[in-house]
Amino acid sequence: MAGLTRRQFGLFTGASAAALTLPTYLRAQDKPRVVVIGGGAGGATAARYIAKDSDGAINVTLIDDSEMFTTCFFSNLYVGGFRSFESITHSYDTLQSSYGITKVTGRATGVDRAAKTVTMADGSTIPYDRLVVSPGIDLIWDSVEGYSEELSQTAPHAWKAGEQTKILKAGVDAIENGQQILMVAPPNPYRCPPGPYERASMMAHVLKSKGLTDAKIIILDPKPKFSKQGVFQEGWEKHYPGMIEWYGPDVHGGIESIDVKAGTVETGLDTFKGAFMNVIPAQKAGAIASAAGLTNDSGFCPIDPTSMRSTMDEAIFVIGDACIAGDMPKSGFSANSQAKVAAMNVRADLVGSKVFPAKFANTCWSLIDTDDSIKVGAQYAPGDGKIASTQGFISQMNEEDALRKANFEESVGWYAGITADMFG
Repeated sequence: MAGLTRRQFGLFTGASAAALTLPTYLRAQDKPRVVVIGGGAGGATAARYIAKDSDGAINVTLIDDSEMFTTCFFSNLYVGGFRSFESITHSYDTLQSSYGITKVTGRATGVDRAAKTVTMADGSTIPYDRLVVSPGIDLIWDSVEGYSEELSQTAPHAWKAGEQTKILKAGVDAIENGQQILMVAPPNPYRCPPGPYERASMMAHVLKSKGLTDAKIIILDPKPKFSKQGVFQEGWEKHYPGMIEWYGPDVHGGIESIDVKAGTVETGLDTFKGAFMNVIPAQKAGAIASAAGLTNDSGFCPIDPTSMRSTMDEAIFVIGDACIAGDMPKSGFSANSQAKVAAMNVRADLVGSKVFPAKFANTCWSLIDTDDSIKVGAQYAPGDGKIASTQGFISQMNEEDALRKANFEESVGWYAGITADMFG
């Protein structure tokens, strides 16, 4: 795939067309109301495109519990020392000042689907005509025996970016030569990025850059394989020989329990001990999705792949990590792409704008070492009742250094493009 500029990124991922000029009678009447829950790659993008492409004809409210948003994508590069924390943290100011979006900082705790209102933690309610739900993921704490939300302050998951990301980086930075980091990887499906295997690479990069080549990262994985496995392992052997060890269930025999205080993970094979632990539990849709009755037995939200409309409620759209997106992974790129399809259909519902066939795209880049980036991605369209892959690509082993460097440069351009697309 060729490198992406900011402008090309918006064109490449935009499933919607520019909104048609609205007739005077629509401008004169009361504006329909859209509430968006979640201010990340899905929610912020949806809010911006609904407001921008409706030419101000729709009243848009964006709810997120943070004043600023820190991206999970590129958070591994902060851990590895390639980015500052400030560079992955973004303001909602432009969405408010340039697009007229109302930003509510707080936590949505419930949805009254009959009354079409969102209930906030402080007891207040916000009415809607259409609701976009993009709450990301929540963690299933007891999926790892011995782990808890409280213990994540010592053994971080860092699967929600922000303070957890800082705790993770501090723990990696404190490792001494000869010590081990234990990572408990998540089962499928999980949010990615931040990918656990890119994260292990960034941890090893930090250790190697400090001369701590006798330190190790041990990955204990509940999965028998992972995406881009051969390319990652080739890179680990090239850049970090002997520093990263991956154990699947056929080797470790199952992850039985952890003891954060002792720094141990008990498996069917042995007890592994580390000076620092990164524990990533199983995941489900953000809590508000379940509270609103939008999830099924999987813990995620079924959607109509032609529109991102919830199969549980015609007035609600679910995008990003919380939805069941067929062949699409749970990534920021995916959420941004889905948001544009949802925004197009929300505008059609409320102001009668035209609907075009849904198209989706995703690319996930992973940095192994300086200028050595690999990627996987695809184009998607609705098919067989799901979002189905129509064509794809993946990095191969033994690629030229120049190609890997170009991948990294492409990812930097994409990051600039998607954050501009999200926040204006």
